[in-house]
Amino acid sequence: MAQHQHSPQRPRDEENTRPHDQYGDVFNVSGDDVARKQGVGFPQPDPTVAKMRSVDTVTIGEALEATALSLGDKPVGRKDAAAIQAAETRATGEFKTRPGGLAAAAQAAAASNEQTVSEEDKVTIEDILTDAAERLPGDKVVTSEDAEAVVGAELRSSSEMKTTPGGVADSMSAGARLNQHL
Repeated sequence: MAQHQHSPQRPRDEENTRPHDQYGDVFNVSGDDVARKQGVGFPQPDPTVAKMRSVDTVTIGEALEATALSLGDKPVGRKDAAAIQAAETRATGEFKTRPGGLAAAAQAAAASNEQTVSEEDKVTIEDILTDAAERLPGDKVVTSEDAEAVVGAELRSSSEMKTTPGGVADSMSAGARLNQHL
């Protein structure tokens, strides 16, 4: 068996494994510096993560669906119905309540819920707004004007002059804020 001559090596302690400059001084290097030096590109964020169905923006239908997720088990009330009607009007540009539309369903649910004693039997936000983006005959990107119209409708229909936290007005306002940053 051949024997190899080994040159004496210095112990591999932390000092010896850290990069040195041409004068032997130790310096710190981040992973980004190493990757840059090796020509490795930095991964771009996945465009499908934390986004709704639209590529870069939030639509009115998506904001309504967000309400279904945040307040799904809440029974539909008059102020919810008013906000849904305002949102549908802004999405479609139609000023009449469409038979079979989200607003008509929300108004019927609110009226029914006022007469229903059992909480289990009441129609919920989730019942009305699940798949709202697909059920709207037209949809558009939420603007601050759309959000203001929905907030106004919800406030006018509220005896306390308050919007529902996590409700339609809040979801529309959040969508409008997100769209302003794009």
